[in-house]
Amino acid sequence: MSTFLFDRIVFGPVKSRRLGVSLGINLLPLNRKVCNFNCIYCECGWTPEAASGNSSFSLPSRTEVYIVLENKLAEMKIKGLAPDVITFAGNGEPTLHPEFPGIIDDSIELRNRYFPEAGIAVLSNSTRISIPVIREALLKIDQNILKLDSAFDFTIRIHNQPSVNINVTELIADLQKFRGRLIIQTLFLRGSYKGITIDNTTPEEIEAWLKALDLIRPEEVMIYTISRDTPTGEDLKKVPLADLNRIAGQVRRLGIKTQVSD
Repeated sequence: MSTFLFDRIVFGPVKSRRLGVSLGINLLPLNRKVCNFNCIYCECGWTPEAASGNSSFSLPSRTEVYIVLENKLAEMKIKGLAPDVITFAGNGEPTLHPEFPGIIDDSIELRNRYFPEAGIAVLSNSTRISIPVIREALLKIDQNILKLDSAFDFTIRIHNQPSVNINVTELIADLQKFRGRLIIQTLFLRGSYKGITIDNTTPEEIEAWLKALDLIRPEEVMIYTISRDTPTGEDLKKVPLADLNRIAGQVRRLGIKTQVSD
């Protein structure tokens, strides 16, 4: 099925399902995905190679990101177009950029200069939060949105197909280190992939996921399902809004704010 890549360092602003008017930042190549996940539902398509440090691609430098972002923010200021949030997303996992912590510092400086009321968000797959400088950078921003699609190792291996070792118990412990200053993002879907039935909305899945949330105690949970084409060409189905709302109700009963996007 048809997927897409972001062809600029700074893109938008676009209307985000979850974040409002979002100015996007892509720290990865413009012509390929770079990620240590290979999610079966990813709108950017398959990850070409598992190794994140492959020399066949180049990343934008910290200086280049600074210049492009400053130019865009200055242009938006002149036009009176204020973003709700500046969002690090793009063609893969943003925290893989070797200058990620410094780029976060630069984005905070530029945000404060041009649009001090805007937030800064990072969409991350959570794989690098055990690295202290990455965690410290995420704790500086307004919304560090971290993925947790399941509390079962097997489900993560199917849904996310990580090229790095993911142990859910260790991942939950790393998420707890944020002491509530994080947003958990979970994509729910059903269907099949390579003959394996997929459904992270079963009672067993939800029970384990809720227990993980109760341990992590995030400030918010974002629940959503597939909305665009996926790379598999297989039988992946959206989860109906009524089911997403039912799951959200269970999260709210834990006393955790929950946002639903279908």
